[in-house]
Amino acid sequence: MAHAIATASFSGAAPASSLPHRRNTAGFFFKQRPPVECSGPDLLAAAKLTVDKYVRSGMVVGLGSGRASGLAIQYLGHRLRDGSLKDVVGVPTSVSSASKAAMAGIPLDNYQENLQIDFVFDDADLIDKRTLTAVIGRRKLDGGESIIQEKSIIKRASGLAYIVTDNQYTGELGGSIPVLITSGNWLETAEQIDDLFLGDAELCKISYSWFVAKVWRRSPSGGAGPLGGDFPLVTKEGHHVLDVIFTSPILDLGQVAESLDQVDGVVDHGIICGIPCTVIIASKEGLEVVDNMSKNQTTDSL
Repeated sequence: MAHAIATASFSGAAPASSLPHRRNTAGFFFKQRPPVECSGPDLLAAAKLTVDKYVRSGMVVGLGSGRASGLAIQYLGHRLRDGSLKDVVGVPTSVSSASKAAMAGIPLDNYQENLQIDFVFDDADLIDKRTLTAVIGRRKLDGGESIIQEKSIIKRASGLAYIVTDNQYTGELGGSIPVLITSGNWLETAEQIDDLFLGDAELCKISYSWFVAKVWRRSPSGGAGPLGGDFPLVTKEGHHVLDVIFTSPILDLGQVAESLDQVDGVVDHGIICGIPCTVIIASKEGLEVVDNMSKNQTTDSL
């Protein structure tokens, strides 16, 4: 079921308590601030806003992966060093975020299924502006990186914020979807996915959009090809990664995720949908915040 989206423009200068609440036509409350003037998408400002607005002392915080998350990790470390935040423990979503957190001086804990995570911030390769469904995992997966762990931390957290640029926040959906599959009989699984989006007319007609896709296996170098080379990428859990590359628009990422979940041999994929979240968007005009919270929640509730 689609969620209504509440939006607000943000400037990092005013304290949260001084901001007026306004109600949009969907019944959501949100706070409005004047936009920040900047020469280009200011991910650092977005990262700072994320930490300042949503991270509190004593929290267990999931530390995302990617450029924007790296900036947020550095700034969180700064806040801990100057004493404005205390007793924050980070749970890294990847090897790279763990390394950046260690350099920033953030105490770390390993992810466990019973661990209570208060909040997580993360990058996204793509955000559907209609539903806030996200795509992750397009980046090169270095040794020890895990889409499964990243998604597990996101799903476990009580609050979630994505930090993106305006070109990643779009209603025109396309590109690749990473799909984790079992290594045994991987080619059979790839053929099933290929048939799903390219073969049978009734199967590939999803949400009244005809998908045209290539299914390539990813190599350790981060690139993809029809077979992934002689030595394809193997994740730390022992899975192969297929990049399902759509060459025509995707109208419903949620439906794509549901279809992939039904394919034998598919372990997981890079689509995250159906989770309440906030998106902090950096653009040339400033910062914008949108959310898909339930009717009785506000953007301050994370």
